[in-house]
Amino acid sequence: MTVRLTLVCAAAPTGREVRFGDSPLDERALSRARTAGHGLPGVTVRYSGPSQWCRATATALAWHDVTVEHALRDLDLGRWHGRTLDEVAADDPAALAAWTTDPEAAPHGGESVAALCRRTAAWLDALPEGSGRVAAVVEQSLARAAVLYALNAPCTSFWRVDVPPLAAVELTGRGGRWNLRWPAAGR
Repeated sequence: MTVRLTLVCAAAPTGREVRFGDSPLDERALSRARTAGHGLPGVTVRYSGPSQWCRATATALAWHDVTVEHALRDLDLGRWHGRTLDEVAADDPAALAAWTTDPEAAPHGGESVAALCRRTAAWLDALPEGSGRVAAVVEQSLARAAVLYALNAPCTSFWRVDVPPLAAVELTGRGGRWNLRWPAAGR
């Protein structure tokens, strides 16, 4: 049986400087999440990443019986947690360049992009084939990694996949193989 998986990227705070890490969502972001939920297909199993963004987005989508899944956590950015991209670029441009060009690099002392891609692939492959329609609210990094896995693309392509907040990425899986699925027209 085919697994039909919809990955919904968590809402992101609006109107302020974005920092690496987790923080509460503002009312504007929550309102956008409530609106985004109207076009999502019905599902039998719902997951959420453990971050505040993911859990608040799942709540705003009016999802009930959501399983918080630790494997769906965001990329661990170690000592960069709480800092802005501009701060990191100003303080350590070589480390930032290494991180964005070498998927095995983790100059921040956290998790590499390649490790995130392996973790995401393992979670996808662990979903039981009889799961039916599954949805998960995830961080953008997880959605990127899932797209790469479905396309069998190298981890070096990670930064070339743009997945905005509240975007829905659809995948289908069967027999250990995942496919990227474009949403149906008119939805």
